[in-house]
Amino acid sequence: MKNDFYVASCVFTEEEPALSKKVQTYVKDKFAISSIRCCTANYKVKEFTEKMPQWYQAEWQSIPHFLEYASAGTMISICHNCSAVFEERYPEIKRLSIWELILQDKSFPYPNYHGEKMTIQDCWRSKENKAEQDAVRALMRHMNINIVELDENYSQTKFCGYSLYQPQPPRNPKLAPKRFLAGAKGLFQEHTAEEKKQIMEVYCSQITTEKAVAYCHYCIRGLNLGGKYGIHLARLLFEPELIC
Repeated sequence: MKNDFYVASCVFTEEEPALSKKVQTYVKDKFAISSIRCCTANYKVKEFTEKMPQWYQAEWQSIPHFLEYASAGTMISICHNCSAVFEERYPEIKRLSIWELILQDKSFPYPNYHGEKMTIQDCWRSKENKAEQDAVRALMRHMNINIVELDENYSQTKFCGYSLYQPQPPRNPKLAPKRFLAGAKGLFQEHTAEEKKQIMEVYCSQITTEKAVAYCHYCIRGLNLGGKYGIHLARLLFEPELIC
């Protein structure tokens, strides 16, 4: 795994700095894979650094923001935006989700959730990635979770929280036009805060379990706005003590 690297994700780390640090440490200690912060060179470096909590800023700054990698390597991702950018900008670099990597660890200390029913929410940004979707469900089964599926799952999902109901960052359609331009007709239109909340509430009304698991930070935002207890899969794996 000499040329492999993990993209920690600026947005995921901003929202979950302690959790992100745990994932980075695990990847380094278990697989000897180093991290970079972002999928794009020079993208909002100062802005995201300033958004990090004070206790983490120095450590975040010590991580390379972005590096050019050899085509022989594999990009490990926890962010679907990062994956989409690498897929279109660097097609010669292999991609693997963090969930598929964890499945390779035969000694991972899976928490036990004692057969609790939890709904799985797939993400529009990676709806074609069957390998990742299967890995997510395999990890949930390892944690003794009774998985509840939605009607629109796998490649049929149209959900990515309320991120699809507001303008996207201008860089996205430039860096990954197949995903964020050609494949996003009718999406990323302006909506008011009230409209986004109503859309999320209507969507979440179909979810029958107390907890809804997602593996995308945008999906988590939408689930929580819609009134559900959205839990990131990384938290289930690395911070079981925080699950209520």
